Formats: sequence, C-alpha cells, structure tokens
Amino acid sequence: MSHHHHHHHHDHGNLKGKNLLFSIFLNVLITASQVVGGIISGSLSLISDALHNLTDVISLIISYVANQLSKKKASTNRTFGYKRAEILAAFVNSSSLIIVALYLIKEAVERFLNPVAIQSGIVIWLAILGIVANGLSVLLLKKHSEGNMNMKSAYIHLLTDMLASIAVLVGGFLMKYFEIYWVDSVLTAAIAVYLIYMGYDLLKTSTRALMLFVPENIDLEKIIEAVHEIKYVNKLHHIHVWNLNDDEVHLEAHLDFSEDITISQFDEIQHEIEHLLHDEFGINHINLQPEFKKQEASKDFIVQD
Repeated sequence: MSHHHHHHHHDHGNLKGKNLLFSIFLNVLITASQVVGGIISGSLSLISDALHNLTDVISLIISYVANQLSKKKASTNRTFGYKRAEILAAFVNSSSLIIVALYLIKEAVERFLNPVAIQSGIVIWLAILGIVANGLSVLLLKKHSEGNMNMKSAYIHLLTDMLASIAVLVGGFLMKYFEIYWVDSVLTAAIAVYLIYMGYDLLKTSTRALMLFVPENIDLEKIIEAVHEIKYVNKLHHIHVWNLNDDEVHLEAHLDFSEDITISQFDEIQHEIEHLLHDEFGINHINLQPEFKKQEASKDFIVQD
C-alpha cells in the first residue's frame, strides 16, 4: 500500500478566531437589545430578528470552537485530528437556520391573523443597530468564507441577519408613517423564507461531506479514463473519493497492472498519477494498492466494501 499527499494550506486561523470572537460580542449586544426592544415595542419582526441573532451567537460560538479544534494535531487515537470539526459545525449551523425559519413562519402567520399596534420608533433604532453591527461582522468574515464551509455558515448567518435588519427598518418606517402593522408579519415570513433558501444549500453541501460522497466538482469517469492512459496500468478499481475537509480531497483505490512491474516502476507510475490527479482534479491525498493478476470477486470501479 502506498500513500502520498500534496497539501497546500495557508493558516489564517488566528485572524479567523479573533474576527469570530468580535462578531460573537457584537451579536450578543444586538440580541439583548432586540429582545428588550421587541418586548417593549410589541414587534414580532424585531423579536424574530433577535431570535435569528441568538442563533447567530450560537452558530458563531460553534464555528469558533470548530475553528480552534481544527488546528489540533493528529494523535494515535485521532489520526485525522479534528479536521472534520468545521464540516460538522456547518451542518449544525445550517440545520439551525432552517429550524428557526420554520418557527418564524408559524409565528408570522399567527400575528398576521391577529395584528397589534407596534411602537415603531424603537423598531427603527434597533434595526439600525442591527444593520451596523451585522454589517461590520459580515465585512470581517467575508474573505474567510471563501473555500471554508464552517466560516461560510457563520457568514451566511450574519449576512441574512443584516438583510433581515434592513427589512425590519423598512417595516419600521411603514408602521411609523402609514400605520401598516401587518407588514411586520409579512417581513418576518420573508426573512424566514430567505433563511431556508440560504440554509438548504449549505446543509446539502455539509451533508454530502459528512456522508463521504464524491465532491460535486469531481467526475470519476474522467479520473478513470485519465489514469487508464498511463503505461502499464490495466484497471483502477475499488475507488473511493471524498472530502476530509474544505482543504483536503482524498482518493483511495486498487490499481491493477498489465505487467509484473518492479516496486521502483510502481513508485514512478504512482508519482505520475499523483501529479495528474492533483493538477487536473484537485485531489491532494492519494492512497493506491498495487495488484497484478490478483483474483478478486469483483474488479468493479465502485465496490460496496
């Protein structure tokens, strides 16, 4: 069995951690303000925004813990370390987005059927606070969200909350100047639908990674065709390809040879395959089991084993 990997990792972990902590502080401040303001003013959209902010706080704490865990080194009983912690965090965060959204829709329907007068002044000022604080958090996390599922989940929470605060602000003005109080319920429902839309895609991606599905951008048939072009290769089979985390894509397979080659020849062929798979398909951890005329029950490309 042979194993090799190319690993390109730029560690911005400390900056990520500091930005997450600052965002947590801002969101605790917003949540407390909006809960009090929502109760005083009677605004459901403000309370829904506060509830969403509370999930932001929880999601940011989860993201922060996952970010710190992912830096821990591997050990004899944790050979991958905590590299999958951030994918797990993304799954939890995206699930919470959808659950909160469904609850908000239920509350919005009930309020729409039984509208109440709302103190719009408090709503307007707290919505402005939400826009400023969440906007700052969004700017802090934007660059970290590219190519990292965990940071993306935190970023989406904050981005949707900033948009929700903008919607609440618009609603506040409509209530203040036109006394259109039902807009509070409509905005709450709109915020919830948007949360489901944003959360679903991330939930699907993180679930695929947790289930060890083949990454969506990788075509196994093209990998097989490319490897079969290499001299002495007879058949690549028993193939498994999966994301360990956002940075690492692993492939393990059996490699059947057409001739009884030497170990040094195998090393050269393996080196060629490693470069091919890394450069063409972005696979950076490769584990190959060489074979020659080995009798097996199945030589299928994909085998349930």
